[in-house]
Amino acid sequence: MTDIRAMAREDIDAVCAIRVSGWRAAYAGIVPQPYLDAMDAAADAETRRGWFDAGSGRVDNLVASDGAGLTGWAALGPYRGEQDGGEVGELYAIYVRPDRIGQGVGRALMDAVRTRATERGFRRLRLWVLADNAPARHFYVRAGFGPDGTDQIEMYNEVPLKELRYAADLD
Repeated sequence: MTDIRAMAREDIDAVCAIRVSGWRAAYAGIVPQPYLDAMDAAADAETRRGWFDAGSGRVDNLVASDGAGLTGWAALGPYRGEQDGGEVGELYAIYVRPDRIGQGVGRALMDAVRTRATERGFRRLRLWVLADNAPARHFYVRAGFGPDGTDQIEMYNEVPLKELRYAADLD
């Protein structure tokens, strides 16, 4: 069974381990390997502790747990570029421990994200996904998202990679 709750400060190390292992699993062969190899969960945790301690309330961090430990993490908040109080939210990140992919953790996190976004008054939710990440794109489509025709280029170690914006209306 997967339980979803708000992230606590003591979850940060586990969340960062999930994030780094998630990047390495999901983006192998897409993002340059030196970029992935340089990712450091401990350094990421130090940065996230600073953000967590500053806690503006803009970002909701949710974690998934199976009782034995954390299995996933998601972060959402206002769409970047929108004014606070806008009706458009953004799923900034969603990662599942690679050994738990396909076991319902991502689905449970996504359901919780949609619920929390609705509670915050968002009527629409957007996210960015690498165009070459077919498994993630499939996951988002199954979760009710679709491409809205907007794309952008992000640089990873001077390698341009295309990102697509997906969106879903919240009921």
